[in-house]
Amino acid sequence: IEDEIPVYIEKNPGFRLPANGAKMIMVGAGTGIAPYRAFMQHRESMGITGNTWLFFGDRRFNSDFLYQSEWLKMREKKFLERMEVAFSRDQQEKIYVQHKMIEHQKEIFEWIENGAVVYLCGDRRHLAKDVNKTLLEIIRTQGGISEEQAEKYLKNLKREKRFQVDVY
Repeated sequence: IEDEIPVYIEKNPGFRLPANGAKMIMVGAGTGIAPYRAFMQHRESMGITGNTWLFFGDRRFNSDFLYQSEWLKMREKKFLERMEVAFSRDQQEKIYVQHKMIEHQKEIFEWIENGAVVYLCGDRRHLAKDVNKTLLEIIRTQGGISEEQAEKYLKNLKREKRFQVDVY
């Protein structure tokens, strides 16, 4: 039996590494981790260490921690500076990447204020909305500004290509 599977490629030319080795905060769930693996492999090939922070989430640690050994090696070699993981089904109360972001909101805001590029890759329906809402909350709270000002701040990050999104 011959089956056909439709495949399409959706280009996202704006979803790129910062040219200057700037700080990066990478947020992803599930297969949304794939571009970050490529980003990190490129940085490793260039000898650029540190200034990288990965927030990764999926359902279960034992079956869903994609590229786990590679991430641990990158941390050991100092290419990946920080890593926070959230596995939603490993405990009774679900924990998602946005919960990990709130836990580290002070440092996230400091990284952003110091030029970090924030990346978001993964599910459009849930992850994108929740992380966007969480980022706005972090900016509002840590920046001591209004919700409207936080929205302007985030729009400015997008305009400067310092908040890059690839969701599907």
